[in-house]
Amino acid sequence: MAASMNSNDPKAAEPIHLLCATIDENVAEIRKRLGDSSDNKILELMMPAGRLSRLAIVYTEGLADQVAISEYSKVLMEIDLSGAQLSEDGKPIGSEATCRLAKGIASGYGPLLEVKDFEGLLNIVLIGGVAVLSDSDQAFAISLQKWKERTVSEPTTESVVRGPKDAFTESIRTNTALIRRKIRYPDLWLETKTVGRISQTDVGIMYVKGLADESIVDEVRNRIGSIDIDGILESGYIEESIQDTTFSPFPTIYNSERPDVIAAELLEGKVAILVDGTPFVLVVPALLISFMHSPEDYYQRYDISSLIRLLRFIGGFIALLGPSMYVAITTFHQEMLPTPLLISLASQREGIPFPAFIEAVIMEVTFEILREAGLRMPRTIGMAVSVVGTLVIGQAAVAAGIVSAAMVIVVSMTAISSFIFPAYSISNTIRMLRFPLMGLAASFGLVGVFVGMLGIITHLAGLSSFGVPYASPFTPLQSMSDAKDTLIRLPVWAMKKRPSVFAKLNPVRQRTKSSKS
Repeated sequence: MAASMNSNDPKAAEPIHLLCATIDENVAEIRKRLGDSSDNKILELMMPAGRLSRLAIVYTEGLADQVAISEYSKVLMEIDLSGAQLSEDGKPIGSEATCRLAKGIASGYGPLLEVKDFEGLLNIVLIGGVAVLSDSDQAFAISLQKWKERTVSEPTTESVVRGPKDAFTESIRTNTALIRRKIRYPDLWLETKTVGRISQTDVGIMYVKGLADESIVDEVRNRIGSIDIDGILESGYIEESIQDTTFSPFPTIYNSERPDVIAAELLEGKVAILVDGTPFVLVVPALLISFMHSPEDYYQRYDISSLIRLLRFIGGFIALLGPSMYVAITTFHQEMLPTPLLISLASQREGIPFPAFIEAVIMEVTFEILREAGLRMPRTIGMAVSVVGTLVIGQAAVAAGIVSAAMVIVVSMTAISSFIFPAYSISNTIRMLRFPLMGLAASFGLVGVFVGMLGIITHLAGLSSFGVPYASPFTPLQSMSDAKDTLIRLPVWAMKKRPSVFAKLNPVRQRTKSSKS
């Protein structure tokens, strides 16, 4: 059990307040510092044999193991102190001896930690530890954390047909255990830091020693150590504080709630960041191509996985460019359409009071509102509202002559394609970029779309994640072996090396040669 303080905490510069010499003084100071909160319990034990010695047990209700505390208290009350003697000031000579005896009994309940000051004692008590005080300046703490937590269940944001069905929980210890079940290797190291002046949140840095680049690990340590904030309630706080570029629509830190995904990333030579209180684990460095890969790509045959991956990229282009291409062609480049299709579109748009761009904006904004409403509403009716609402509003808009039927089809295909991304964060990026591309298409036609795409590509080429080019392995292309798991996936036996941008120390993934052709 550890109760470390953040090195950047202003409280670290304050003087340390040592424990007092009597239980009464210590209990009074603890009650004062905790505001006599009702969930902070102080159990005073009056020892037998003339009550010559006392002990006090301090813990937080709901965070510590109540059964273990009751059992420990019962054992302490059975200690025989009939031979204890009084000193000149009336204190029992056996106080320190009683503390040592209580410590010996407590060693059977969990790890022990010496406590000498109030700051350390309160930190331990507030994370679920149990502090034991005696009529001296000596105290110790027992690791008896136990609280209600969500059981391991199926992932909610990254569902797959074939693959493990377990997902992370809000407990960092449960999450580290799930990862160690996947990687049973002694060089899988974990470092824990405490971040947040008030929340005192545990943040873990996990990596495979010998695979992860030490410079990247040091950079992760430095960035997390430089965070000075009052509280960390979710891994998103850490993500925004340590990312390379703030003003970019593209996420430069990957996150997942699946232990198998994090284990695979660690085997690539990346670094995982776990935050207590959230099931989403961060991974750095992150590449753009990583957000397009699904864990199921590696659980099925390589040919099926490659086909699905290509469909995913096609769907990504539709989600990004669908409305803008439609607006550009119907507004500026009608000659690109076959005559029958052009006549059909013209007849549909007869009587529509808005240009194509306004149509697209109306339908896109309407769908985004319905999608957000479906996410925030109760699950039992959220899906029905989003689906039925889209159908009813789309049909009513066409019947009212506000939008054309072709625009409803384009927006529907765009919306469906936006759900094809395995990572939700990259889907949000596509949603944001869609609107400026539509504006460029309405202003300059296909030239505006091409200029917008050129700007996006230039921006991607300049991004980095913890010193690794974000567009790797496409630019710069360091090794042809890195392209074996990008747009398509080659068989497992053909991917003998790890990505060169991560695993520089140990690039060889497998050494056996296959005779397959």
